[in-house]
Amino acid sequence: MSEPKTDTLAAPGAVLHYDVRAASTAASHPVLLIIGSPMGAAGFVTLAGHFTDRPVVTYDPRGSGRSPRTDGALETTPDEHADDLHRLISALDSTGPVDIFATSGGAVNALALVTKHPEQVRTLVAHEPPAFTNLPDSEYVLAECVDIHETYLRSGFGPAMAKFIAIAMVQGPLTAEYAARPAPDPASFGLPAEDDGSRGDPLVGQNMISCPGYEHDFNTLRAAPTRIVIGVGEESRQAVTGRAGTAVAERLGITPVTFPGGHDGFLGGEFGRTGKPDAFAATLRAVLDKD
Repeated sequence: MSEPKTDTLAAPGAVLHYDVRAASTAASHPVLLIIGSPMGAAGFVTLAGHFTDRPVVTYDPRGSGRSPRTDGALETTPDEHADDLHRLISALDSTGPVDIFATSGGAVNALALVTKHPEQVRTLVAHEPPAFTNLPDSEYVLAECVDIHETYLRSGFGPAMAKFIAIAMVQGPLTAEYAARPAPDPASFGLPAEDDGSRGDPLVGQNMISCPGYEHDFNTLRAAPTRIVIGVGEESRQAVTGRAGTAVAERLGITPVTFPGGHDGFLGGEFGRTGKPDAFAATLRAVLDKD
């Protein structure tokens, strides 16, 4: 695969940075857009390298990485992200709809995109969208999201991120007893306890409330011409994101596809973490190539 070519795209309140990797041979496949949120392009280097037979586009969503907000807003919504994706796809040199692999918050944003602009997306593989409003224990999960965000505003990144990691590790539904537990020690996760005063973190700050609380239009999604596939990690299906992915699949009336590894099964050393990238990419390829 060729070295990525970086470009920028102006959007209201942000300048988006995106990378385009050309196919190594004449491509017969659609452009593959690989996205996360708040994870940016740096998290998808390994996965992109498995798809040299087609153009691959990655980007930093607004508020993340190279795409900081320029308007000073402290919240970013899935609808804003969806509008950004619409602009990005429109700016690409593509002759037809694209394929999208979207993970985590990126999957929430991509589903919002398909609701608004289904003509732009041929196949969407939405991997573990944290669409927590669809969980039977949504009351407790969404309350934890609010608590994480309020902890961030009150005490800074370390204490908030410790709570985020703790909830991500829970297997099975949350209960009232979970909410009553003592706050985790940031140091136990290698996180700083001191507050550096910043409040622009894209995870526990900008997207923490708006993303998991987003209400999807499932009637419109079911009627869309886009082929929608929901992915759930084999190691994370009982974690909150895996359970949410299963719940979204149920709302769409489809069976989720099991992907190797967990929520970050595609990582190949990015951020010091390694999932099962080869097997993950093979599963993604099989899903994308299926008629």
